[in-house]
Amino acid sequence: MTDDQMYSGMAALTICEALLLALNDAQILPEKEIMGVLTDAAATHENAVGSEADAVKHRAAAALIRRIIAGGNSVRRP
Repeated sequence: MTDDQMYSGMAALTICEALLLALNDAQILPEKEIMGVLTDAAATHENAVGSEADAVKHRAAAALIRRIIAGGNSVRRP
């Protein structure tokens, strides 16, 4: 992965998390729906098919999403 790709991924993740927070703050999506979006995204990566190299990347992406869910980063919690 090039530095540009890594930075693009970091920026995209930050933007997505900010959007999820904004959707929750504006009461457009409740926490339950946001957690559903994140859970679906993780499951998509966990069930992805392809080469072993692709599978490693997908498992890493799923693990990152699961850590976001566990940490509550995308929903403001008291």
